[in-house]
Amino acid sequence: MIDTSDFRTGLTIQIDNEPYTLIYFQHVKPGKGGAFVRTKLKSVRTGNVFERTFRAGEKFEPAYLERQELEFIYRAGEEYFLMDTGTYDQRSFTEAQLGAARKYLKEGMKVSVLSHNGEVIGVEIPDTVELEVVETDPGLRGDTASGGSKPATLETGAVVQVPLFVGVGESIRVDTRTDSYLERVKKA
Repeated sequence: MIDTSDFRTGLTIQIDNEPYTLIYFQHVKPGKGGAFVRTKLKSVRTGNVFERTFRAGEKFEPAYLERQELEFIYRAGEEYFLMDTGTYDQRSFTEAQLGAARKYLKEGMKVSVLSHNGEVIGVEIPDTVELEVVETDPGLRGDTASGGSKPATLETGAVVQVPLFVGVGESIRVDTRTDSYLERVKKA
């Protein structure tokens, strides 16, 4: 059991059988009344952040999260198949389990699958990925880097805003956290 005096940033605890990560805490001892702890908690499952106050001395179960490295191999309909590269076991995931990460999955990409009590609660992909532009409007003569942006469809189906000079067939680096264009990637 974890006591409120054991709180530290990054600690993961269970509240109502749901895992939460502690992102902020403050022990408060008012002049009158009992001590308490103000916290900001982030749901591991949904990513929502909220504030909650606990009495000093309250106890919580630790949340044991299992992280497993898998490799994306293919998609069949609405199922995505990932493989454990150590055992070659394949696991299927639904679109709901993968969440927003699915729009950047590319064959051979390594992902980190987060599980709690045997249930998949999240999939983490790299912060940046290199993908090829498969569809976008043609750029116009004289377009500059600061001139504006246009939508571009990438090889995985994701759509991001890119500068006007980016064309079909070019590789770009995308920030998966913000769905934003970072830079063009030179082909070797």
